[in-house]
Amino acid sequence: MKKKKFKMPTAFTTLLILTVIVAVLTFVIPAGQYEYKDGMPVSGTYQVVESHPQGIWDVIHAPVEGFKGAIDVILFVLVLGGCLGVIFETKAIDAALSKVTVKLKGREKILIPILMTICAIGGTTYGMAEETIAFYPIILPILLAAGYDVVTGVMIVFLGAGVGIAGGIVNPFSVGIGSNLAGISLGDGIVCRVILFVLYLIFAIAFVMHYGEKVRKNPEKSIVHDIRHLTDAPFQKEMGDNVPEFDKKRKKVILVFGIMFLLMILAIIPWGSKFNIHIFENIHEFLLNIPVIGAILGHTTAFGDWYFTEMTMLFLLGAILIGKIYKYNEKQIVNLFVAGAKDILSVALVLGVAKGLSVVMTNGMIIDTILHFGESILTHLQAEVFPAISYLLYIPASLLIPSSSGLQTATIPILAPLSDFIGIGREFVVMACQAGAETMNFISPTQAVLIGALTLTNIPYERWLKHILPFFVGIILITISVLTLGSIFL
Repeated sequence: MKKKKFKMPTAFTTLLILTVIVAVLTFVIPAGQYEYKDGMPVSGTYQVVESHPQGIWDVIHAPVEGFKGAIDVILFVLVLGGCLGVIFETKAIDAALSKVTVKLKGREKILIPILMTICAIGGTTYGMAEETIAFYPIILPILLAAGYDVVTGVMIVFLGAGVGIAGGIVNPFSVGIGSNLAGISLGDGIVCRVILFVLYLIFAIAFVMHYGEKVRKNPEKSIVHDIRHLTDAPFQKEMGDNVPEFDKKRKKVILVFGIMFLLMILAIIPWGSKFNIHIFENIHEFLLNIPVIGAILGHTTAFGDWYFTEMTMLFLLGAILIGKIYKYNEKQIVNLFVAGAKDILSVALVLGVAKGLSVVMTNGMIIDTILHFGESILTHLQAEVFPAISYLLYIPASLLIPSSSGLQTATIPILAPLSDFIGIGREFVVMACQAGAETMNFISPTQAVLIGALTLTNIPYERWLKHILPFFVGIILITISVLTLGSIFL
């Protein structure tokens, strides 16, 4: 009789199991409470209170309550998914990438940094991941014809998008959700995230170019040289007629898509409160005071004060505009939007279930007891090393909860307040989580995007793992350095 192979449970199952475990702990861990000021626990004010154990009913009720508590984020995720559904149907992103690839044919060396930057921008803005699978048939034929191997192609796309996600500047699925849970603005820590993103990208480009040129000069240096008849065969042809043309309509789609993210970045940075820049507030006030125009505009929100509600409105409008550019009728836009939201529904559901975990801890009144335990440990810890330690803990934790959104929702309500006790900004915990989750994805055998790319190109996982470990270690060292120095100087 064959033994069944062990399979990692889904994020849903893991989170529900953790919810049950936490409920059991409410019978064991004493209930406690801090005094709070401006949403932050006040050190030294913890006291034990009457126990509030959570039973079976409470466990079942927790995810439902979690949905209520995360409704603004869940709605944003669904609307963003709907907008992406409309955009992907236009094939504008695929067309733009193929245009760049064809344009630079014969100059493949500079193709590497350009394509990796494009993929990284996709990762850092909207968390581009699964859709990258469609890019391999576009770029691999040209790379193979230029003397590179399929490993170079996989690294260009997978590492490019990956470092974008790890250093997410405005990625709504990581830094957006994390910032919301931490009770801070999406603009908090944006300078440090930009630095992290740039360093990641430079390192990734250097790593890929070094390997790519080594293979081009000496094909035997390829880690798949002995099986190139398997890896290369599906891609040893010119790009066919099915590659979408980068026409005027698709250019307009890319323009609208870019403007949407530019507006989002400008709108979420706390210009006045953080940087004492009040130009957007002044413009906003001026427009509202203009007779008739102010009334037509309605009760708008100034740049610098936008949050999930305003961003949801932006991407809803963006979906409609892009649909109209492509002359889709009302029914087509709605169907594409619903299909896109459906594709992202699992993320929204994970958010609700993960939020239920903190509901049990909060209702069981053990979250402050856990914070108190953490406070007692942190008193013996250098403040500057806390972000780095958090990051290192998140790397293996992402195997337990493979959904980055679920990981943030389950852990940030505890780790973010802990940073208050030692005077470290909560934004560093958010960065530690998003970077830690994606760091593991570079090597994780359960990472669907990685395994999908390796399967498509017939690259054995064990060869990829051995090859990519130096990159994995390099990403860890960069992250620890930036988080540590950032907590000191920024």
